Amino acid sequence: MSTRTFCAVLAAGLFAAASASAQAQQPAASTTNATSPPPAAGIADSASSAYILGRDDVIEVGLLGRQDFSGRTRVQADGTIQLPLIGKVPVADRTTAEVSEAVRKALVSGGFFSDPVVTVEVVGYASRYVTVLGSIGSPGLIPINRPYRLSEILARVGGVRDTAADYLLVRSANGEERKYPIRELSTGGDAQDPFVRAGDKIFAPLAETFYVSGKVNSPGQLTLTGDTTVRTAIARAGGLAESGSDKKVTVSRGGKKTKVDLDSKVEPGDVIEIGERLF
Repeated sequence: MSTRTFCAVLAAGLFAAASASAQAQQPAASTTNATSPPPAAGIADSASSAYILGRDDVIEVGLLGRQDFSGRTRVQADGTIQLPLIGKVPVADRTTAEVSEAVRKALVSGGFFSDPVVTVEVVGYASRYVTVLGSIGSPGLIPINRPYRLSEILARVGGVRDTAADYLLVRSANGEERKYPIRELSTGGDAQDPFVRAGDKIFAPLAETFYVSGKVNSPGQLTLTGDTTVRTAIARAGGLAESGSDKKVTVSRGGKKTKVDLDSKVEPGDVIEIGERLF
């Protein structure tokens, strides 16, 4: 399976899983989970309640059942928003649930309302994102409004290109770099498909290559994936031609030409030459 085909299957699988999850959860929407704490008093439940706000995020603040206190505002450089009646409210590094509670307390302590229900919804995500670069279908800045696994981000950008390597590099804001094989994103556990963090840079490098020449059906340049051996390299080059011999295989590496067996590991830049059999 090619890397592009794998990514297409991965994206389709993620979409199907999300749809199935939504259908499974729909009947339980009207019930309360006994193991979950109830929402704080006076705070309307919100799908974005766990999102941590930052500079340039846009939020909409309102009071449930009232039209005289509502508006859309952007988080300023100092981490605050400006609201009617109560003025500046610090919101940076707070969740929308925490901002709802802060606004509610300010309205109560100021004597404006006795027990208001405050709603805070994020309508523009700008402060928390990951950067996706390299041999990617649609590279760019990807906002993260909830916890996303690496496989989900890869699906959102259209997977990797045919020219990409079979792994991704993830560099965190503190400079730590980790390598994740693409195939293991769907087949491995949580450690192989981690949650990304705001500020992460995800890079899909170009695949390293090698060459197969001589008596094979499709000689040429091939991408190096996993632990490719000479045997699998010949197979990927279309197999032996009618006059080819798998006992006459040489590899040019680092300026030296040596004879190798079929189970030898292929290295980047290798030139594998298949000789002709005598009869």
